[in-house]
Amino acid sequence: MKFGCHVSIAGKIYLAVEQALIRGCETMQIFSGNPRGWKHSKDLDRDIYEFNSRRKKAGIEPLVIHMPYLVNLGSPDANIYSKSVKATLDSIERAKKLNASYLVFHPGSHKGVGREKGLMRVAESLKSLISEIDGELKILLENTAGSGHNLGAKFEEFVFILKEVGWSEKLGICLDTCHAFAAGYDISTKDGLNDTLREFDKKLGIDRLFLIHANDSRMLLGSRVDRHAGIGKGYIGLEGFKRIVNHPMLKDLPCILETPHESKDDDIQNLNLIRSLREES
Repeated sequence: MKFGCHVSIAGKIYLAVEQALIRGCETMQIFSGNPRGWKHSKDLDRDIYEFNSRRKKAGIEPLVIHMPYLVNLGSPDANIYSKSVKATLDSIERAKKLNASYLVFHPGSHKGVGREKGLMRVAESLKSLISEIDGELKILLENTAGSGHNLGAKFEEFVFILKEVGWSEKLGICLDTCHAFAAGYDISTKDGLNDTLREFDKKLGIDRLFLIHANDSRMLLGSRVDRHAGIGKGYIGLEGFKRIVNHPMLKDLPCILETPHESKDDDIQNLNLIRSLREES
C-alpha cells in the first residue's frame, strides 16, 4: 500500500508537490481549484506544466483530484444541478491536464425528494460526463457517512448508479474508512472488515475499488456522522488500521489520509504511524 495525504494548493499549485515531499507522501491528493467555489481560477492553468514536471521528478504516483464540496449531481434544484455539471466538466478537464489517475466526488444529496430520484439524477449526469473521460483517468464515487439526505452510504446505492451507466469502466469507488464505519460497516474488527469486503466484492466487485481514504472516526459505529480523527485516535483504532493496511484485498491500493491537522507535522506523524503498520510481504 502506498501512502499519502491531501495537500493544500495555496499559493501556487506546483508548491503542493514540495509540501507532499516534506510530508513523505508516496501518493497525493489535491483540489484542483477552490474547494468551496464553482469556478476554477484560470491562473492555475499557467502553473500546471510546472506541477507536472515537479511531480514526475518526485515520483509521486498516483495523483488524486478531489471535486469541490459544492458539487451535487443528485440535486433536484435545476440551478445547483447545472452548476454541478459544469464544475464536474471543469474538474475533468483540469484532472486530464494534471495527468491525474482519479477524480473523486461525493454522490451528493437528494434534498428530500427521495433516495431513488437522487441516485437516478446522479446516474443520468454521469452518463454524459463519462464521455469526456479518456486515457487512464477514472471518476471515483466516494462512500459517505449517510447523514441527512446524503447519498452513497450503502454499497447498494453504488450498484444502482453503476447499473444505470452500464457498469462503465471509467467509474470506480473510493472507500473512506471513517465514512464506512459511521455508515454502519464495522471495519474495526477482523470479522467486520472481512464481512464488509466480501459484501463489496459480491455487490460491486473488488476490482471496482481503486482508492482508500484512511481516516479514523471520532463517532460511534453507525452514527451516520462524519467526523475524522487521526490514525488510532478514534473508534477504528490502530489494530483496525493494521488489518486494513495489510488486508490482501486492500494492500496494493493507494491510500490517502484526510486526518485533522494544524500543521504539516500532524500529517507527517499520521503518515509515519500508518506506514509503520504496513507488514512486509
